[in-house]
Amino acid sequence: MDRFDPARRPGADVDGQRLTVMSDLFAAAGLEQEAPRPLADRLRPQSLNEVVGQDHLVGETGTLTRLLAVDALPSMIFWGPPGTGKTTVARLLADQTGLEFVQLSAIFSGVADLRKAFEAARGRRHAGQGTLLFVDEIHRFNRAQQDAFLPHMEDGTITLVGATTENPSFALNNALLSRAQVLTFKRLDEAALGKLLDRVDSEVRALPFDDGARACLIDLADGDGRAVLTMAELILAATGEGDVLEEAALADLVQKRALLYDRSQDEHYNIISALHKSVRGSDPDAALYWLARMLAGGEDPLYIARRVVRMASEDIGLADPQALVQALAAKDAYDFLGSPEGELAIAQAVLYCVTAPKSNATYVGFKAAMRTAKDSGSLMPPKHILNAPTRFMKDEGYGAGYAYDHDAEEAFSGQDYFPDEMARQNFYDPPDRGFERDIRKRLDYWSKLRREKAE
Repeated sequence: MDRFDPARRPGADVDGQRLTVMSDLFAAAGLEQEAPRPLADRLRPQSLNEVVGQDHLVGETGTLTRLLAVDALPSMIFWGPPGTGKTTVARLLADQTGLEFVQLSAIFSGVADLRKAFEAARGRRHAGQGTLLFVDEIHRFNRAQQDAFLPHMEDGTITLVGATTENPSFALNNALLSRAQVLTFKRLDEAALGKLLDRVDSEVRALPFDDGARACLIDLADGDGRAVLTMAELILAATGEGDVLEEAALADLVQKRALLYDRSQDEHYNIISALHKSVRGSDPDAALYWLARMLAGGEDPLYIARRVVRMASEDIGLADPQALVQALAAKDAYDFLGSPEGELAIAQAVLYCVTAPKSNATYVGFKAAMRTAKDSGSLMPPKHILNAPTRFMKDEGYGAGYAYDHDAEEAFSGQDYFPDEMARQNFYDPPDRGFERDIRKRLDYWSKLRREKAE
């Protein structure tokens, strides 16, 4: 049976007999080859060595190459961006190992579909035929649905290959991950996308554009092989013999492709992390780039503004107290102006934070104080700093011996404010930079006065 027989496409085992009959009728009528197929499907690789951009998996020393050489194909999770060849590689693995390829989508399938797929795989196993069950968007299955795979993976009924664009560590159960090997598919680079366009030139017809337009198309594809072929197909359909597209005309024809950015999933956290670390690392150009990436991807500017407020406290603190003021002012400015004008205020706050002296002393000190507070229990303040509004409390010693600091020399009494049962602690340790350089000097001086008063 041909590897692209419709009977082996998604849902084949849900209603295999009906699809097989339909496939036979199409073939008998001579319609199978005439049915329209997208260019990306027509140019799908026929062997693993035709797969581009994933040499670490299918190259001469690639992970899958080594596994196939010893005939040891485990269950796997394919993790990577869209259009990097996950489905294609799964199909080719089934062909090369003689396994029946069955495809399901977690978006359209439920428990009943899984049960039918497992039953069909069990029947094939009894007949001596293995099954490679490919599950696209496997992270969309809930915990119970993911657990349903486990016994069938363990007894060899299926070899599971799950595809996901989400980080498996967050999206999949530990039990499933422990039984599958995670393989990472890389975003296609310019060379890999160029090979796909070369394939169009040689197997369909030469793409009608100059070098600048070709580079523009590769850039617009944003690492997605399916996208570059889809745009190439549009160009072929919209042009004729003798046409030559320049960069501007090509961009106008295919329009601009949305950047890879999902406001609620993995890329959301990856890019805000990149922005935060660029600010922490005092790199204004990188910070502006990641800020622009988030805004171009449709992120809520107020979410970014909230994160900038956090950066101002966590990574700058009292090294430059104005950083927090700038961050909060940017939030207010965006509330007042909206997009796109208000986004400039957020960019200003980002640049202020990037170029400010850095200190995490507030963050570290607060975390240390929280740990001590949790570990030490419900200790009372020392009695000399407690108010005594009643006669009974005065008789109990509340407020006795309290020194009013404003009455002391240099407004510093040096008395102890920690619980009687706790030795003095040192949580806040400001670095010798920015505004905290002055705070450091002040604290050192107070420490000297405290020691002198204790003698």
